[in-house]
Amino acid sequence: MTSALPRATYRLQFHKGFTFDDGAALVPYLADLGISHVYASPILKARAGSTHCYDVVDPALVNPELGGEDGLKRLVAALRGRGMGLVVDIVPNHMGVGGDENPYWLDVLRNGSDSPFAALFDIDFDAGGGRLLAPFLGAPYHEVLAGSDLKLVRDAEAGWAVRYFHHLFPLRPEDAEALEADPAAASGLAGEEAARHLHALLERQHYRLAFWRTAPDAINWRRFFDVTELAALRADAPGVFERTHATVLDLYAQGLIDGLRVDHVDGLADPGAYCRRLRAELSAREAMRPEPLRGRAWLVVEKILAAGENLDPGWEVDGTTGYDFMEEVSRLIHDADGFARLATHWAARTGRPAAFSAEEEAARREIIARSFTAPLETAVDALAALAAADLADRDRPRPALRRCLIEILVHFPRYRTYAAGTGETGEDALHAAIAAARGGVFPGDEWHLDRIGDWLGPLAPDAPHADLRRAAITRFEQLSSPVAAKSVEDTAFYRYGPLLSRNEVGSNPATGGGSVVDWNRTAVARADDWPFAMLASATHDHKRGEDVRARLSILSECADLWIALLDRWLAALKERAPAVDAADRIMLLETLVGAWPDDAADMESFLARVEGWQMKALREAKRATSWDRPDEAFEAEAQGLARFILTAPEGADMRREISRFVDLLRRAAEAKGLVACVLKLTAPGIPDIYQGTEFLDLSLVDPDNRRPVDFVRRRAALAAPAASADGRKQWLIRTLLGLRAAAPELFRGKYAPLEVGGALPMVGFLRTSGGKALLALCPVRTFEQVTPAGGLDPRVWQAIGLALPDGFRWRFALPGLSSDLTSAADLAANSQWPFAVLTGDSD
Repeated sequence: MTSALPRATYRLQFHKGFTFDDGAALVPYLADLGISHVYASPILKARAGSTHCYDVVDPALVNPELGGEDGLKRLVAALRGRGMGLVVDIVPNHMGVGGDENPYWLDVLRNGSDSPFAALFDIDFDAGGGRLLAPFLGAPYHEVLAGSDLKLVRDAEAGWAVRYFHHLFPLRPEDAEALEADPAAASGLAGEEAARHLHALLERQHYRLAFWRTAPDAINWRRFFDVTELAALRADAPGVFERTHATVLDLYAQGLIDGLRVDHVDGLADPGAYCRRLRAELSAREAMRPEPLRGRAWLVVEKILAAGENLDPGWEVDGTTGYDFMEEVSRLIHDADGFARLATHWAARTGRPAAFSAEEEAARREIIARSFTAPLETAVDALAALAAADLADRDRPRPALRRCLIEILVHFPRYRTYAAGTGETGEDALHAAIAAARGGVFPGDEWHLDRIGDWLGPLAPDAPHADLRRAAITRFEQLSSPVAAKSVEDTAFYRYGPLLSRNEVGSNPATGGGSVVDWNRTAVARADDWPFAMLASATHDHKRGEDVRARLSILSECADLWIALLDRWLAALKERAPAVDAADRIMLLETLVGAWPDDAADMESFLARVEGWQMKALREAKRATSWDRPDEAFEAEAQGLARFILTAPEGADMRREISRFVDLLRRAAEAKGLVACVLKLTAPGIPDIYQGTEFLDLSLVDPDNRRPVDFVRRRAALAAPAASADGRKQWLIRTLLGLRAAAPELFRGKYAPLEVGGALPMVGFLRTSGGKALLALCPVRTFEQVTPAGGLDPRVWQAIGLALPDGFRWRFALPGLSSDLTSAADLAANSQWPFAVLTGDSD
């Protein structure tokens, strides 16, 4: 029987090159590894050839490129045959548009606001003079019109339309009917006359074709962040939820899926209301499921939690998808004092801020102006409408409201508020932003800030001008979220480089490291409040793999050594690539050290991966080059620097030095990675293994972290555990997942921190349930404490201050270490591992 709740999930990225049948073939391996549920990337019909499938074009269909519903049923049959289940990623916030594949979008283009699907998308037709801006042209409109790339065609499905490369723009029914009656009118013109005729035709449509660069300033529909080919959906509008969720809810009712992961929940107008609706719909279908599969559906949400922010239990979900857990582990394994020294060195060498907050503020200002002018103006319009609605507010000019709103967005400390909902509103974050904004506005503007705070604060149903306030709140919340994502994760993280392992999705680089006390506090809270939250250590969105982060974390333990080496390498590269500044050089060198492969002989393959990372990093930073204005000469010079280090004969000495340094870090880094793995597999929550990361994960940012996985090698290693770093990690995962399978109630039981004495900071905790116990001891510093074999120095174990809890007979959890323990001194027998996991049975 498949458990209603996962015991452990394994994320698979499905696409045309890796289908449901490929997933089904892996089921025996995943079952042997100890996985209870496959956690699938989106399975609904996405844009043809999509490598990630978040660009869904038809939520009514299971993606035919993945195998369609028949292929899905074959995958589920294979899973059920091993007592396993399936969790699916859904995308309620946006849909793929542009192109010629989304039937709902094409109907809106054809029929405008009269389309039955117009309510699906967040379009303000009034702001566009009754038309939808279509900024999909690669050049200014008049240039494209004068050329030959706009073609009047009769599409087999869409009828009469204008085609522009892969984009299709259907004509209004009346224009299509006229052409149907006189097809010769479509082909009888040439030259300027044809351009005038086509322009006149286009001017009558429900859309206005435009140069893609107009989108930030003029777009009148909400996008996913600043991606024009992903249009935001209105899950709160009547009928939209039903249309976009019918298929996935039917799959749940049939027993084909067991839970849902909700992508980017903060993009929705009211995430709490949406989650409660989704929970209710799932609960209503539980009785329809095959009897052995009945039980509460697992429901988790992708949500970035800022420091001090808690997920609202009123949402009725089981927790987040684990970015908060990744951050908790990251803070724990980094040394805050070492990070501070690296930040000081970074500022001295680069001239950039030592504090991340300064880099973030600058990025926020730039991104608001660069990418979000149109939604900013929409939000300001909503505030101006409130000012006009009350005599007491009529002297609040729109430009002043605009300046104040920008300052609030620049200083906003989390993704968004939830002021129109119930429960957690984020009011404290709003007050903090307003207080910080006082230092940035003109003196004459300060009196507007508190009033804006009143408008954007918690909304009572009977509040004056409630509808106007709700509109303003929604526009603000749906603007602050993408501003945070684009300015922090996709800009500042690529500009700030004291230690790149702290620049991860969900992390706050302003905090260089944490403490054992912090870790235990959050673990106790998760055990009490969110025992079924997902625990992640790697995702399809991570900036660098979990073992890259573990290796780089060691630099915070040997900061002075790293600084000396870094200065040496910077000096050696001084005469090369003069356009590449110190910041980009340091981040390149950090990346090389963090991802340096075990097989240093194949530098060409490594170079190709590094060049992919480097191109993305430089363009996301938006300093010397960018996606919308690439400087190819600069990029070539930057990549030439990487090529010199990795493949040029003259770079051989530096390669040897980097390789020797990585060898110095290697065992400590692998130990740190195993410690992080133990924490994920034994702490409160549901652990997730991202595809392939049961081996060392030295991946870089996507698409590198979505490369094909060598499952043949992983299956072979599982059959014959090896002493390699890959084999040790995989074997550890299998062993601890086996413990979870044998005693699932133990891992849902109480979490009790242990006081661990000794010279080495160490996390110790106890899980207990029904006469069984598990005790874990994990060092948080490993650079000088790990033996050449990768274990913790026996002297560390001998010096540990810990009394084994009474009432249990203790033994090592890992096979090969089966002797009973009577005291902490016996832990020295565990010196082949950099941690200790003990199991106990009541006496």
